[in-house]
Amino acid sequence: MMFTDSLFSYQRFTTRKVKVGTVEIGGDNPIRVQSMTTTDTMDTAATVDQSISLADAGCEIIRITAPSKKEAENLKAIKDELKARGLNVPLVADIHFTPNAAEIAAKIVDKVRVNPGNYADKKKFNTIEYTDEEYQEQLERINVKFTPLVNICKEEGIAMRIGTNHGSLSDRIMSRYGDTPNGMVESALEFIRICESLDYHDLIISMKASNPQVMVHAYRLLMRTFKETDRNYPIHLGVTEAGDGEDGRIKSAVGIGTLLEDGIGDTIRVSLTEDPEAEIPVANELAKRYEKRSSSAVDHDGSALPIDFYNYKKRSSLKLHNIGGDNAPVIVADFSNYDKITREDLQSIGYTYDEEIDKWHLGDQAADLLYTAGKALEFDIPGSLNAIQEIASVSKYLSQDLNLDQPHLIEAELKDLTDQYLDLLSQDQNAVLILNTNHEHGMAEQRVAISKLIARKIETPIILSRTYDVEFDKVQLFASADLGALLLDGMGDGLFIRANQCSVKDLNALAFGILQATRTRISKTDYIACPSCGRTLFDLQEVTAKIRSRTDHLKGVKIGIMGCIVNGPGEMADADYGYVGSGVKKITLYKGQEVMKKGVDESIAVDNLINIIKEDGKWVEPRI
Repeated sequence: MMFTDSLFSYQRFTTRKVKVGTVEIGGDNPIRVQSMTTTDTMDTAATVDQSISLADAGCEIIRITAPSKKEAENLKAIKDELKARGLNVPLVADIHFTPNAAEIAAKIVDKVRVNPGNYADKKKFNTIEYTDEEYQEQLERINVKFTPLVNICKEEGIAMRIGTNHGSLSDRIMSRYGDTPNGMVESALEFIRICESLDYHDLIISMKASNPQVMVHAYRLLMRTFKETDRNYPIHLGVTEAGDGEDGRIKSAVGIGTLLEDGIGDTIRVSLTEDPEAEIPVANELAKRYEKRSSSAVDHDGSALPIDFYNYKKRSSLKLHNIGGDNAPVIVADFSNYDKITREDLQSIGYTYDEEIDKWHLGDQAADLLYTAGKALEFDIPGSLNAIQEIASVSKYLSQDLNLDQPHLIEAELKDLTDQYLDLLSQDQNAVLILNTNHEHGMAEQRVAISKLIARKIETPIILSRTYDVEFDKVQLFASADLGALLLDGMGDGLFIRANQCSVKDLNALAFGILQATRTRISKTDYIACPSCGRTLFDLQEVTAKIRSRTDHLKGVKIGIMGCIVNGPGEMADADYGYVGSGVKKITLYKGQEVMKKGVDESIAVDNLINIIKEDGKWVEPRI
């Protein structure tokens, strides 16, 4: 059984409706947008002010951390003050480790969020071999701890989110399933089954990870399980610890957008290491795009798609110089709108010419192909950059009015992939296909087009191409969803993003950002930074900026920056190094999930982090 109702037309999976205060989630309701306060929950005034600011920005549901009983109890004061000031926005209590706080909060708020990885367990990173009987005993222990909360939620008529996080799976789940999407799904199912046994069904489910590929696979496995077991709980989407700036937006759009493209998702949160109000426009833009999406179907012959949607495998393709084969995906820079191209113009795509020594300097995000649309260059370009004057049209390719003995780019859409076109392509060892789409559900159309080639064992390299006629902030999100979805499934040997309203520099950075987010080409440091909340023990935005300024030249290194131990070594599951708040102005530093230094004073913690990277042999000095 497939994870979605249709791979060929946009059809939102119909879930049951769950009421959260005054807001309904699921069913035929719009995709809801939510965020989380970053204030100290005990600071009632600050939390109320930020909640009002979030609501004014368009946030429909607000989550507040309740790490202990006192914070849970103070949720009443916050809720009462919000009502006194005329705001009836639904509130959610965020719970980790503390069942007693959850039980208090459930009598005050409109929803509680529990993490099944730590609600009844304390993660010790121990590997234990359980017999089936011992495993069942652990489940019975969880049942005893979790049942009181379920009964309170049922009696109070409030909702619950069972929110699995990739990095905080329990030792029990890790021992049997490993650090996998399967383990994430089973972690949630353990708690879902307890709720169902008590006839409680006001559930919302999430499968968050900082790695969009892991996140997407987990949600797909969850949806397949739902369809196999006739479950239809609403789905909350989010890429946890997405980071800040363009990286956070691209990573979030890749993960969330990939699932929305297949009709999965009833409520979303974009987790940025910025003020929470900054999350709302991004989430709203993504949600709005799919509310307007029609269900027009992609033309498809009905055959199965030869793609594994649950395990990453790159499509096999021919290797032509630096395109296809085992090469990382290439990036095409579009200079077709330029009247004349100069050396200085190439700075926007990562190439800087030093006239004094007659040398080119290449940046880490230097494009691979330069499309000139027929214009000849009046200067020599570096050997790593190929200038393409022509992309062959469908008619020109079918007439074979080009030199097939030399590498050539050809362009086509799904409708062009006739038997004649595919027959010619199957014999052509020098072609690179620029695959376009103008379909509203273009991701699905390109998915079908690539499937046609896979089915016929045609290994022509494919550069994914989309053209957008909107401003850059929308292109950033839409291209991340459209193209990122295909890259996560191993489809695509390159990107060619075209947009009249955007600069070549912005589009080049966006293409590299999408490849980074999908882990298909690493060109810069990867920051896994949580978005802050009331548990955070330092200024996340300030510290993230400080760490970035010292380390952003470390290509391919992944650094986790977590505000507290709840979002600590588990949450940054695949980070190489970690910087985690462990007390007031005290930091614990990690290599992988191994503690390297505890209780480091915040004033010297970044220096200590860099020393750990140096001792590990991963440090390089920044270029001046």
